[in-house]
Amino acid sequence: MKAEKDKVVTISYRLMVDNGDTGMEFYEEVSSDQPFAFLMGHQHILPKLEEALVGKEVGDTFSVFIDFENGYGDYHEEKKVIIPKANFKEEGKKNRDILKVGNVIPMQDDQGNQMRGEIVKVDYLGVHMDFNPPLAGYDLQFEGKIEGIRDADPEELEHGHAHGPGGHHH
Repeated sequence: MKAEKDKVVTISYRLMVDNGDTGMEFYEEVSSDQPFAFLMGHQHILPKLEEALVGKEVGDTFSVFIDFENGYGDYHEEKKVIIPKANFKEEGKKNRDILKVGNVIPMQDDQGNQMRGEIVKVDYLGVHMDFNPPLAGYDLQFEGKIEGIRDADPEELEHGHAHGPGGHHH
């Protein structure tokens, strides 16, 4: 079976990143005992990575370099904002568990668009958040292996994403 649209593909990989300054550095590894599963052709992974997987079979390896323009784009300073602490109160009280540096929390803009922001600092001005993707501005190098390929279930096709073992997980 080949990796193609509407197949659930599982991969293991090692990701190296380069910010243009320091050279390639280790960022992440997904092992074969807990591979990453996704529904091919439904925009769940970077297009250039998916392109490199098309037509491969279980056991095939892949190596793909993705420059920052084809990865997560440029880093934009204007995506760093300060939000008043009052916006993070729950039932009138400050939620100390949420307001911690490094936390990535789901947010919504004025138009109702979903976004995720990382808390980079909390001070008297408010909560400093960065809405850039974590790998914005980085070139990426993936080295990996196809661990599995299967037909997607009708429910997965309907939902547009792969489900984990035992069914639907969101």
